[in-house]
Amino acid sequence: MAAASSAVLPDAGGRQASTAMIWSALAVVYVVWGSTYLGIRVVVEAEIPPMLGMSARFLVAGVLLAAFLSLKSGWRRLRITRQEALGAAVVGLLLLAFGNGAVAVAEQTVPSGLAALLVAAIPLWLILLRVGGGDRPRALTWVGVLVGFGGVALLALSGGDTSAKPLSVAILVVGTISWAIGSRFSPRLGLPRDPLVAALYEMLFGGTAMVLIGVLRGEPGRIHLDRIDTSGWIALAYLIVFGSLLAYTAYSYLLANAPISLIGTYAYVNPAVAVLLGWLILDEHVTWQILFGGAVIILGVALVVSAERRPRTTAVRTEPDDGRSS
Repeated sequence: MAAASSAVLPDAGGRQASTAMIWSALAVVYVVWGSTYLGIRVVVEAEIPPMLGMSARFLVAGVLLAAFLSLKSGWRRLRITRQEALGAAVVGLLLLAFGNGAVAVAEQTVPSGLAALLVAAIPLWLILLRVGGGDRPRALTWVGVLVGFGGVALLALSGGDTSAKPLSVAILVVGTISWAIGSRFSPRLGLPRDPLVAALYEMLFGGTAMVLIGVLRGEPGRIHLDRIDTSGWIALAYLIVFGSLLAYTAYSYLLANAPISLIGTYAYVNPAVAVLLGWLILDEHVTWQILFGGAVIILGVALVVSAERRPRTTAVRTEPDDGRSS
């Protein structure tokens, strides 16, 4: 892994990824993905089966992105090797089918805010994966992770819906582990060097896997188009355009260009966004504990970012060195 988010980093296409581009992509992931928990909740409450609904989200987004790239640069831009296709399929399975799919299935009983809090465990899994791979994060990184989870604990203790079924919570935890594994090892899987091309194939492969999982869960028999509320279609459209086309492509760009510990900080900010949206849209009560917990989360993010920006004497990469500067 590159040691830090320096002034300029090489992107997957050999161009220079500026700090401004990295932080713009991170801001999109911070804010937009925080809103998708609410969107997913609306979708499943509108009686759209979770796996089939999320498969539609990513398949439509993937097709739209492929059409845009082909019109802009020609179909040749979409060509990938067999190894790149395999890598995209693995990432699509881990991040989307098992990761995002688990969130959708869980949110049939788990409130969106609580789901966001549980997903905040991703940075911890990332740290454990780094340690298991022989990496030794800085002490300040550990402090930031612990402080961030302290903020999550404060939010959890501030109250909330406890009607979530234990099985749903377990599914969500497994999904966070799957997402962390996919994020951690994606640089080693030989993905397409163009982040947008990688994202579209991950969405297509992941969406296809979701269809198969949905069929195995018997979801086709639970589709009743006449019962689906308009809000469900609107939420699904929002997830396609903003959650997938915008935020997921931004996340793919970050995986190719930014340190994984910096990327993982989105899991601290997303819960704060989810709580805020719950207050604005669902009229949920916001206590001083929630406000304080959100402030502690942001502090944890700041500590991790500070640790990852400091140069190491020896950079530890998560992919073979191909001669590019880091």
